Amino acid sequence: MIEIVPETPALHADAIEDLFDRTFGPGHFAKTAERLRETSRSLPQINRVAVDNGTVVGVCRVWPLVVGQGRRPALFYGPVAVDPAHRGSFLSLRITEAALEAGTQAGWPAAILIGAPSLFGKAGFTVAPKNKLTFPGPQDQARVMVRNLAGDANLLEGLVTAP
Repeated sequence: MIEIVPETPALHADAIEDLFDRTFGPGHFAKTAERLRETSRSLPQINRVAVDNGTVVGVCRVWPLVVGQGRRPALFYGPVAVDPAHRGSFLSLRITEAALEAGTQAGWPAAILIGAPSLFGKAGFTVAPKNKLTFPGPQDQARVMVRNLAGDANLLEGLVTAP
């Protein structure tokens, strides 16, 4: 049975990095989203990990960021990775929903995610208006999504950066 739990870095970190490498390959470090992550630290208390009999089979990492000149706080969800053996089971959605609930409970106002609207729309994300959110590098605007947590994601506008 798969259990979804908060990340415990000492217990899960190596397995998560291995899952990212197996899922995305070495090219994932070149993505614009990595520019936001490389100068920040994820939030283990909000991150969620799917564990199957002690083995990490999925993860949703979450990162603090700020948006625009007003430096509005938000959470950046991703990467979301699932072991290939568990694909098609909507495990990525279940992990993300658990992390969204944790972000809401922690009082964060809004979430940003870069992903497939067909999947993450099921978790309440909507595609942001084109160029309302900009990133420190090229980004497919059709995949930039936002969602309310404990506040209003519509207030987010401008350059997305690490705090």
